[in-house]
Amino acid sequence: MQAVFTKYINYLEAERNASAYTIRNYTTDLMGFFRFLSDKGVSSLKEVDRQVLRDYLSHLMEQGFVKASIARKLSAIRSLYRYLLREEIISANPVATTSSPKLDKRLPSFLTIEEIERLLEAPDLSTPQGQRDRALIELLYASGLRVSELVNLNLEQINLDTNEIRVWGKGSKERMVLMGKPAAEALRAYLQQGRPKLFGTRIRMTNALFINRYGGRLTERRVQRILEKYAHIAGIGKRVHPHMLRHTFATHLLDGGADLRVVQELLGHANLSSTQIYTHVTRSQARKVYLSAHPMAQEKGNQVENRQ
Repeated sequence: MQAVFTKYINYLEAERNASAYTIRNYTTDLMGFFRFLSDKGVSSLKEVDRQVLRDYLSHLMEQGFVKASIARKLSAIRSLYRYLLREEIISANPVATTSSPKLDKRLPSFLTIEEIERLLEAPDLSTPQGQRDRALIELLYASGLRVSELVNLNLEQINLDTNEIRVWGKGSKERMVLMGKPAAEALRAYLQQGRPKLFGTRIRMTNALFINRYGGRLTERRVQRILEKYAHIAGIGKRVHPHMLRHTFATHLLDGGADLRVVQELLGHANLSSTQIYTHVTRSQARKVYLSAHPMAQEKGNQVENRQ
């Protein structure tokens, strides 16, 4: 199993151009599956059948994993078995008839415009870290970038003349994203003032856009901590994370009348269905505004709720 796993990971890296994040998740999920097989006395992937998979899913539920995590782990196994079938290592795919657990639909959380303004005002612009962090937050909100895309940005991908960013997203797919004037100005200030001070007199150069105080590239974990810090300073009573700013970007665009397919393109979603979740968010927000603002809303709003 170890030999097959190594070949599979090499395939993901060389042929599928999978990101380091995907490789890490698949490694963690598949290693957990292999440990389960070993504990059950299953010595080969060819011995895995529907019953073994059902036992594994039951094991995960007993361990307290949520449905989304279980679905992700099963997805990793499904991808592995598709590879095994293609390479003719197995003759039948037991995962093909194994269904993922039905996920509870949850609307993505987002920040209000007022909360975003407070978050953006939180960094201290008299320090190089503050200039970097203002540019970072502005860019996340203005462009809808994934945090993995943000930390992997290099200087040559930024065009401040056209306010465009060239991004390689999931599956190494290239797309162009836009940024508004405030984000461009914050980024220009960081590049001209903050970044040179953070880099200091270090001899070794890097083309990473966002760097830490040691001159190295910022990590995803560090970006998360930066947002948590400023959310606390801004008095925002929510768990603010990078993906929330991506949700906020999409929600505010649709609230402002943007076309759904334009938002899909800017987010880099392969399928429109991935973007449509934000239409539910905007409808939910519209309902809240209606119920709080219309003089006859409470009675009529409750009647609508009851009909649903």
